[in-house]
Order: sequence, then C-alpha cells, then structure tokens
Amino acid sequence: MGLRTRSTLRTLTLSGLATILAASSVTADDARPRRDVLTGRDALGDWTTDAPGVRRKITVADLAPPYETASANNGAKVVSRPEGAWPKAPEGFKVTEFAKGLSNPRVIVTAPNGDLFIAESGPGRVKVIRDANNDGKPDTTTIFAKGLRQPFGIAFYPPGPKPTHVYVANTDSVVRFAYSEGDTEAKGEPETIVKDIPGGGRLTGGGHWTRDIAFSNDGKRMLVSVGSHSNVSDDDGEKRRADILVFNPDGSGEKTFGSGIRNPVGLAIHPTTGDVWASVNERDGLGDHLVPDYVTRVEEGGFYGWPWFYIGGHQDPRHMGKHPELKDKTIVPDVLLQSHSASLDLTFYTGDQFPKEYKNDGFAAEHGSWNRARRTGYKVVRIPLKDGKATGEYEDFLVGFVTEKGDVWGRPVGVTVAKDGALLVTDDGSGTIWRVAYSGGTPAAAGQ
Repeated sequence: MGLRTRSTLRTLTLSGLATILAASSVTADDARPRRDVLTGRDALGDWTTDAPGVRRKITVADLAPPYETASANNGAKVVSRPEGAWPKAPEGFKVTEFAKGLSNPRVIVTAPNGDLFIAESGPGRVKVIRDANNDGKPDTTTIFAKGLRQPFGIAFYPPGPKPTHVYVANTDSVVRFAYSEGDTEAKGEPETIVKDIPGGGRLTGGGHWTRDIAFSNDGKRMLVSVGSHSNVSDDDGEKRRADILVFNPDGSGEKTFGSGIRNPVGLAIHPTTGDVWASVNERDGLGDHLVPDYVTRVEEGGFYGWPWFYIGGHQDPRHMGKHPELKDKTIVPDVLLQSHSASLDLTFYTGDQFPKEYKNDGFAAEHGSWNRARRTGYKVVRIPLKDGKATGEYEDFLVGFVTEKGDVWGRPVGVTVAKDGALLVTDDGSGTIWRVAYSGGTPAAAGQ
C-alpha cells in the first residue's frame, strides 16, 4: 500500500475500514482469517481509524524522520461514560461490565482457582474479586493487602496449580505474601524480597513508576521491569533503569536480562515457548509518529536502543554521535505499534472459550497518547502469533473509549484470561473491569 498524505489519512472512515475487513478470506494452509492490512502511513492512523478487526503492520521503512511534526502536548480529558457508549469487540464477542467502582485499577491477574487479584495502585492495595457461581459477575470483593507503595505487578509462585506465595511489585521493591488456595486476605505482613528497586514518581514524559513481575515457566527466575526515570537522559539517574532485571525467586542473584527498553510496562511469559515478552512505552518529543511503542520477545542480553538509538540503529538526534559501537547491536522489536499509544499490560490467551486461532496470541492494553496531535491508543490490541513468533501485525480488539469530540471515558490498563476463558480488562478511566466473552459465530467470522 503506497504512502498517502496526512490529510487523506485523517479522513479514512470506518466505512472504508469495513470495506477492508469485508475482503477477508481463509486459506487452506492457515485457519486464521486473512484480511487486508493497513500499512505505510495508513497504518499510523489515529483513533478515528480504529475498529474491531482492523489490522496494522508498521515496519522500519515506515518510520517518520525526527521532528516531521511538532511535539504535541495533548493530554486526554477524561469524562464520564456518555449515555450509550460501550466498548466494541469483534463480531461474535460480547462485552459486559464485570465490576465497577474501583479506584485506579491497574494490573489484573487470575489465580489458579479463578479468583481475580487487582492492583489499585493509587490507594496502594490489592483487591480480590471472586465470581463463585461463574455467572460473569462478582460475588465477593475483599482487600487482600493494603499499605503498599504504588503496587502494579502481581504474580503467583511457584507457577502452576498450587502456589505458596503472591508476589507484588511496588514501585521501589518486591514483596511477597504467604498464600493458600482461596485466600482473600493476606495471612500476615509482607516479606521484602528485593528492597532497592529504583522507584519513580508521576512525571510527564518520564518518572516511570510501574514495576511488573513474572516468573519463568519453570519457576527458577523472577523478572522485574524497571522503566526509565526520564524521557531520554543518559545521566546517573538512569542506573538500573530502562531494563528488565532477573533474580532468583528469593531476590538474590540480580542480573540484567534486557536493556535499552525505555519503559517495559507489561511482562508476560509465553505459555509454550517460555520466551519473555514485554509491552513497551517508547520515548516522546520527536513528533507525532516517533517513536513507535512496541510489543516484543525480549532476547536475553539484548539491547533495544534507549536512549541513544531507537527501532534498530536510528540515532536519537538528542544524542547525536554517542555510542556508535551500539548502533549495530540495537535490536528491532517484533511488533511496532502506533507511536505514543502507551502500551501497558500484556497477556497471552490460554483459555479455550475463544475460537482456536486466538490460542496463545498476545493481548496488550493501550492506555492512550498525550504526546500526539491526534489520539492513538485507548484500546486493547491482539498480537497474532504463529508457533510463538510474531507476524509483525496487530489487530484492534477492544475499542470505543474515545468520544466523537476526542474526549476519553475509558483507559485500558490490565488484561487477564478468566478461568472460564473470557478476557478481562481493567479501565482506570472509568474504574471498571470489562469482560469480553465469545458468544457465537464461526471461528472465521469471530475475528472479523
């Protein structure tokens, strides 16, 4: 698909996108629905080009030059959900309101018994929601732990059906609580496992405070994400930041697993390959279309460029001439997303409710842009994988959180697969957990 002017891009209508989606077909050697994919400038788009099933593929060749546009300061105005507004998912899926009235809900994780653990980062606590009769509605809500410091990541240890601990990543530490199946309140005080993770505040363009946590499938390694303190500085304040750290489960043996990753907000371990994946916020200040956020498999020992390079060996103009020895070592991420989308939590679909082509695909929550003239993000996207490898494409899965005026009523953050196979999404704009369940249609139609 050739390049189009920005004015043409902005007027791409949903009816035009419907035409693209209608061109779907299925080949004999691959059961996945085939669609035309938005590429080039069309793939960059904005929220007006979002619709369930729209696919995009952004490549290195599509990168805009630095400062092609001015750097915008266009933070979202969060409003109450308008009458009739509701998230939209692909045909065959039904979206319902699972829970509401939460305060700053962020990461959500499903316990082996089906309980849902939710980090309410602002209030500094973790809640447990239980749907005891499996009707898609909460039966009980309790506070598991409070007095935490901006908690975000939650993980059960050891992996498998019988965890003995719940680990929580504060902004500046990792703590754990003893756990037995069915616990809805912590049995005692938290045990500090890692006490000196670099913490962060809430600063525009930096100060990244979220810390996610994940265990390798064999339970031998604990991974912790640490975002940068700044947008693009390389001073001493960035030590042990913009990376993924790896520890033994007891907090010892710290090493750097991957570096040059500005803000690896969400971590997830692929269920079959065991690969470490991250959902990443890239840097700001270079214009509307730089730098793409991304979702990628993280190579152990790999360097992803920040702050000196981006998306391969592209030198950041604010660090011109620095570290030429790293240019050819900078890895190009697997899936490039619309710039400034603020890609947050990440999970893999391990349930059996969705059509089979969704199995083990990734889902990432896009919190939404501020450093862009026209909004991107504010949705959940699907990352199609084949044998655990990315195709480079991604697909709009849950959209509809932006009003016609460009205001925002919902901001997706956390994603998890419920025990019954539904996808649950936290939304800290409206304080809601949304439930997306497959309700019918053929597998081919469900993804359209």
